[in-house]
Amino acid sequence: MRKTVAIVGDSVIEKDSLKYKVAFETGKALVDNGYRIQSGGLGGVMEAAFAGARASEKYREGDTIAIIPSFDRTKRNEYADIVISTGLDMMRNALVANADAVVAIGGGAGTLSEMAFAWPLMRLIMAFDCVDGWSGKIAGQRLDQRIRYEDIPEDRVYAVSEAEDVIAILDKYADRYNKFHTGIVI
Repeated sequence: MRKTVAIVGDSVIEKDSLKYKVAFETGKALVDNGYRIQSGGLGGVMEAAFAGARASEKYREGDTIAIIPSFDRTKRNEYADIVISTGLDMMRNALVANADAVVAIGGGAGTLSEMAFAWPLMRLIMAFDCVDGWSGKIAGQRLDQRIRYEDIPEDRVYAVSEAEDVIAILDKYADRYNKFHTGIVI
């Protein structure tokens, strides 16, 4: 089964911006390397990543999964293959974050919430440190002191600065980040 990587970040960016370029190249690299991509399915980083996925020679229908906040299936970007209309508004961020891995590119409070959800969900998290926003602030950090994986002492939000870094971290860790959240334990 192919792994799915969530790409999260700013919902509004310029097409000539570094964030657009990074998201596009990351989406393309992921599909080039056999991954599917999911996101919140709207604009900005989400749209750029899906456009990059479609630019891959290895792209096939079903490689882009949009988990949208509304029930209106038309409220998504044009590159979404599979549309999951949740009606959950921003609460759908937990669903987006529950991919095999999460890649953050910039972002505001919504992106921060997706990274915060991904941490206790035991997901592999990467954050671009070359752009402004929450990804640059959190890259290289642990979100709290819990030991998520005893066999991965370097566990943290891994800092990346280009699509090749994302692929290298996935190659190294994707199979090791294999736990699933089973409920809150007190």
